[in-house]
Amino acid sequence: MNSLELSSKSDEELNSLELEGKTFGVIGVCGIIGNLVARVLMDNGYSVIGTDMSNEADCRFKDSFDNYDIEIFYGGHPKTFFDKIDYIFVPPSLPETAKVFDFIHENNVTILELGDIFKLFPVKNPVICIGGTNGKTTTTTLLKHIAYSGDITPTEHNLKGMQGNNEFIPSLQTRLNGDLSILETGTDGTPGGLKSILDLTNAGYAILTNITPDHLDKGQSFIDYAKVKGELVQGIQEHNGTLIYNADDPTIIGLLNHLNYTGNSISFGLDLDSTDSTGYKPCWCNKDIEINEIISGCGRFNCDCGIKYKKPDYIATNISLKDKSFTLISPDDQYDFTLAIDGLHNIYNAVGAIIASKVFLNLSNDQIQKALSTFHGADGRMQSMGEVNGKKIMIDYAHNPAGVQTILTEITKIYGDSTVVITVTSESGSKGDFEILDHALGHIKHIVPASHDSRIAAEKLLNLSKENKVAYDYNYLSDTFVFTPTSPEQKTKSTLGASEEQVITGLKSALKTDVNLIICIGEAAFKFSPAIKSFCENN
Repeated sequence: MNSLELSSKSDEELNSLELEGKTFGVIGVCGIIGNLVARVLMDNGYSVIGTDMSNEADCRFKDSFDNYDIEIFYGGHPKTFFDKIDYIFVPPSLPETAKVFDFIHENNVTILELGDIFKLFPVKNPVICIGGTNGKTTTTTLLKHIAYSGDITPTEHNLKGMQGNNEFIPSLQTRLNGDLSILETGTDGTPGGLKSILDLTNAGYAILTNITPDHLDKGQSFIDYAKVKGELVQGIQEHNGTLIYNADDPTIIGLLNHLNYTGNSISFGLDLDSTDSTGYKPCWCNKDIEINEIISGCGRFNCDCGIKYKKPDYIATNISLKDKSFTLISPDDQYDFTLAIDGLHNIYNAVGAIIASKVFLNLSNDQIQKALSTFHGADGRMQSMGEVNGKKIMIDYAHNPAGVQTILTEITKIYGDSTVVITVTSESGSKGDFEILDHALGHIKHIVPASHDSRIAAEKLLNLSKENKVAYDYNYLSDTFVFTPTSPEQKTKSTLGASEEQVITGLKSALKTDVNLIICIGEAAFKFSPAIKSFCENN
């Protein structure tokens, strides 16, 4: 569902409602939409009473109401609830045949829908949307950290366990209390989703981190996927905003050309003395573009169709991975920044956040550096879990080919010989599972395919190498792959990939390899991080 599909009352009908001093009932306050709508109403000074079919113990986001004065009826919708309210909010997921509608009509209570909430409570404070394929979470978390350090309070959805980067979470979050909104905005590749967020938030700023292949399981091409990401660019232009974008990504440059983007923009990139990696991505001209890569999919490029690298407005140079430092040269000044997190990919993330801190948060270089020195990364991003038998154990949410290659390349640079436990089921299907392995091979010493789909892909790759049908040598693959004692069963067809047991089994197999570090990657590694941490503490 997007903003164009939201039903709502006419402006005339909404203006005729007498809302002052009234009490709002919200159905489904234990769900995402009901929870956020209830808090939006209370943050705007209204009295709210909630109900939910769940019992209190099962109310997933109950903690988000800790600082609110709200009465909640659990386990149903009692008559007492209807006696106390003047208006009622019904979540869009509630079917029209639900019994509760009989009670609503019997009590003659005016229904408000999600579209009405968006109209009644327009966004009042500045909004920035962070989009792209990789790096969104770290860039968003870092920018929020910098804001808090500068005594600026961003809105927070406070839905534990929810990434909050799609559907209506960002759009409702902007209507909560706060000085401004810093939103991670994602898409599963479906057209209209990002456009809806931009329309409903009226965002004036955006950061576009990169565009790499992901979510290609619906038959769409990579360029089609890039066009969906382009909704962020279109939205910013329509709202006369400012786009901050990664100029080292040829897909983004091609997208800006394709959209004929003429709005305000600030470009950024990295400058390295030399790189020894060559990569390829589909170009907008239907050929592959060669990239002298800094990280996967980003670097220096030049295509015959006219898409070519151009020096960006902000460029990070004098980069030291050992010291986690770089000099950022801008049109106005230059400043030596030092991070508390590792990796070239995080320098990209940091530069985007630094630019936004200067132009969106209006903070100085010194204020930004103070915050950078205390930021140790977003949860699930190169996050340390502990140490077992002298081996450092980490997790990372990396789940698509470019993200996997970037993380593993950086891990090897920093820690030397390492083993990766792959818990991924690719969002692009079996083709994506093979590409993840392909992007891991050559960048890591050992690979443990811990999910069913990664194991199937690894075994097929081995068989193909036996028949000389792939470029990889069979002996090399045999030395690189480390299989768990039994083949993982298909526990889920979702992107979760592996079960908790399969993750731990994969970790145990990885511990038998002679490496300095083990990194578990994927959604399952992130979800089951408490089990990984417990394993590390008890071994």
